Amino acid sequence: MSPVASSPRFGSEVRATATLALPLVLGHVSTGLIGFVDNVIAGHHGTLTLAAVTIGTALLWLPMMVPIGTLISLTASVSELNGAGRQKEIGPLFRQALWLALALGALMFAFLSLIPYALGPFGISAEIIPGATGFLHGIRWGAPALTLFFCMRYLSEGMHWTLPTMLIGFGGLVVLAPLGYVFTFGRFGVPEMGAAGLGVASALMMWGQAIAFATYLWNARRFAHLQLFARFDGPHARPIAQLLRTGLPIGVTVLMEGGLFIATALLIARLGAVPAAAHQIAINVSALCFMIPMGVAEATTVRVGHALGMGDGHAIRRAAHAGYAIVLGTQALSATALLLGHDLVVALYTRDLVVAALAGNLLLYAAAFQFPDGIQVASAGALRGLKDTRVPMWLAMFSYWGLGMPLGIGLGLGLGWGPQGMWVGLIVGLSAAAVLMASRFRHSSRGLPGPAEPAMT
Repeated sequence: MSPVASSPRFGSEVRATATLALPLVLGHVSTGLIGFVDNVIAGHHGTLTLAAVTIGTALLWLPMMVPIGTLISLTASVSELNGAGRQKEIGPLFRQALWLALALGALMFAFLSLIPYALGPFGISAEIIPGATGFLHGIRWGAPALTLFFCMRYLSEGMHWTLPTMLIGFGGLVVLAPLGYVFTFGRFGVPEMGAAGLGVASALMMWGQAIAFATYLWNARRFAHLQLFARFDGPHARPIAQLLRTGLPIGVTVLMEGGLFIATALLIARLGAVPAAAHQIAINVSALCFMIPMGVAEATTVRVGHALGMGDGHAIRRAAHAGYAIVLGTQALSATALLLGHDLVVALYTRDLVVAALAGNLLLYAAAFQFPDGIQVASAGALRGLKDTRVPMWLAMFSYWGLGMPLGIGLGLGLGWGPQGMWVGLIVGLSAAAVLMASRFRHSSRGLPGPAEPAMT
C-alpha cells in the first residue's frame, strides 16, 4: 500500500469527499426519478401519451446537457476562490453566472419552441407529434428556471454544501407527482391536457425548485458573508466569457458522452422491438449505477478546486486520489451486483423471457464497463477542479465518437453482432476515455506547487 493511501490525511480526504458526494448522489437519484414519475403518469394515461413524453424528454435532455455542463464551471471557480480566501469575489461572480444561466435558459426556450417543427421531417409518427409538441411547448417555460436552479446548486456545492441539492431535488418529486396527475388527467376543474399537461407540471416544478433554492440562499446564514444578492449587477463580458471558456468544453464533453448512449439506443432500435427493449432495461440499470461515481466526481471537483485555490499541489493530488479510491470501491460493488444478480434485476422490469435473456446478457457487458466508466468520470471531475476542460473535451470526442461509436456500428450492424456489438463499442469508448482522462490529470497535476505524491497501488 502506498504512503498516500495509508496516511491519516488521505483517510480524512476520503471522508470529506464521501460526505460531499452522498447528497449529490441522492440528488442525481431524485433527478432520475423525475423521468420515472413522468413515464408512470404518461403510461397510465395512454400509449400515445407515453410515446410523446419519451420523444419530448429525449429532445429536452440531450441539448440541455450543454448549458447544465457549461454552468458547472461555477463550482470549480467558487471552490478555488474559497480555497484562496477570496470569498468577497464569489458574490460578484455568482451574479454574472446568473446572467449566463438566464441566457442559456433563453436559448433552450427558443430551441424547445422550434424543434417540434422538425418532428415530421425526423420521421416521427404523425399521431405522436401533437402530444410531443404539447409536452415540449409546456416544459419550455421551465427551461430558464432549470438553468437558474443549476447555477445556484453549483454555487452551493462550490462552497462545500451539498445538502440543498438532495432536499430540493426530492422536494421537486413531491410536487411533480400530484401536479402531473392533475394536469395530465384533468382533475379539480383543470382540463385534461395529456402530454402537454405533464410538460406544464414539469415546468411548474422547475420554477418551484428555483424559487426554493433562491429563498434558501437569500436567508441562509451560511452564505450571508458572500452577499450573493447584496446589489444588482448588470452583465459584464469578461467574467461571463471566463465562465464560458471553462464551462462550454464541459458542456460539449457531457453532450459527447450522453449522445453516445442515445445514438446507441437509436441504432439498436433498428434491430427490432426485443433488442430495443432489452437495451432500454440494461441502460436504465447502468444509468442508476452511474449516479454514484457522478456524485463522487462532482465532489472531487470541489475538493480539487479548493486545493488549487490554496496553491497546494500535494492536496490536489490527494483529493483526486481520494475520488479514485471511492469510485473504485463503489464500482466494484456495482460490477459484483450486476455479475451475480443480473437475472434478479431484469425480473423487476419484464416477464418476457426473450427480452429478459438478452437484457441479462447485456448487464454482463454493463458490469465490464463499471470500472472504466468510474475512472473516466472521476478523472473528468478532477480535471474540472483544475479548470482543465478543453483538452478533455477533445479526448472525450475521440474516445466516444472516434473509437466507441464506429466500432459499435461495425460490430453490431456491420458484422451482425447485434446489441452485444454495440455494447462492445461502449466498453471500448469508455475504456479509452478512462485511460486518456487519467493520463491527462497526471500530466496537468505534474509540476503544481507542493510535493508530489506517489500513485496509489
